[in-house]
Amino acid sequence: MQEESVFAIGLLLLLLGASLMAAEAHVPSFGALGAGGVAAFAVGIVLLLSAAGSAVIVAVFAGIAVALCGGVLVLLLARKALATRRLRTSNSLIGRVGVARAADTVFVDGALWHARQLGLDDETPLVRGDPIVVEHVNGLTLTVRAAEEWEVLP
Repeated sequence: MQEESVFAIGLLLLLLGASLMAAEAHVPSFGALGAGGVAAFAVGIVLLLSAAGSAVIVAVFAGIAVALCGGVLVLLLARKALATRRLRTSNSLIGRVGVARAADTVFVDGALWHARQLGLDDETPLVRGDPIVVEHVNGLTLTVRAAEEWEVLP
């Protein structure tokens, strides 16, 4: 009975570790979720191998190997994520034509951007599908205006 519960706990830790590592790709936690996922995955491997009847030293070394490989991967990914935060957006987007997806979101050059509408006092707010032109770039926020008819023509 004890081996079955160790096996179940090991399997749950594997699933938890895989879920945390997958969440790391979608949530900006800068390695915290990934590190927890690697630790849970490594402990799950140790428990599964020991419940399967392998020697304790083999299970521990397998867990250490998984932890080292996963830790290096999480460290590299976290460094890359932090490096992208320091990148500046180029002003090559100024003058580009895009499409409004919502009042504060636009699609320009194959990417969704946060947007602020230029001259909102005298214009109607942007609605989904309106063509826009980028006027200014401030970090990851674009200042846009409604495109004129001649700017949209092919």
